[in-house]
Amino acid sequence: MEEFDFEAYKQMVKDHQDNDEPTSWCDSIYKDARGDYTKVFWADLESNPYLLQYLKKNITKDKKAIVIGCGVGDDAKSLSDAGYKVTAFDISPSAIDLCKKRYPHSKIDFLVADLFSYPKNWRENYDLVYECNTIQILAGKYRILAREKISSLLNKGGKAVISCRSRLLGKQENDIPKPLDKKEMNEFIHKDKLKELIFTDYYDNQEPAVWHFFAVYQK
Repeated sequence: MEEFDFEAYKQMVKDHQDNDEPTSWCDSIYKDARGDYTKVFWADLESNPYLLQYLKKNITKDKKAIVIGCGVGDDAKSLSDAGYKVTAFDISPSAIDLCKKRYPHSKIDFLVADLFSYPKNWRENYDLVYECNTIQILAGKYRILAREKISSLLNKGGKAVISCRSRLLGKQENDIPKPLDKKEMNEFIHKDKLKELIFTDYYDNQEPAVWHFFAVYQK
């Protein structure tokens, strides 16, 4: 994809999903930026406002956070600024290259890694796990597995902070990306046995506005 075409993007994702390759397409999005993080089409270049509000109200020091699918690093930077010792990973080597170029003096540990086969020492090792818009790019069993893996990173008392596009149950079933419905979100509670601390929904400032969920769950 030399130039971004949203319909071509959706077809590319669908083709990989149909071939049981859930994330092998991701690096192409960052490669197409040609070293310029501002050219990544889905990057907001700022942290989620609800994450920033949460961090202001929950000041911490010397705790460990991990960012799932960190993209170009905005949320990882905000967590680091808030006092967390941050590991931020993405399956895309090009994304991690962009992060390191963007934040050359950061204390954040930017790594190439796969959520579905993360290092064993990560399990139950983090005080905060942040997931923003990763599950929605997956299909079928990989959405369930991603949720399970996210929860498995939490230490006792750790918090999973989840931000995603949202949909009504039974709607937008064929969308790419496919937003999460409330039933999927509730699986953090019913399947992973986490406690819901915060759940809210909101519309962003895009035109047209997009509906989102923001939630915090605790182990």
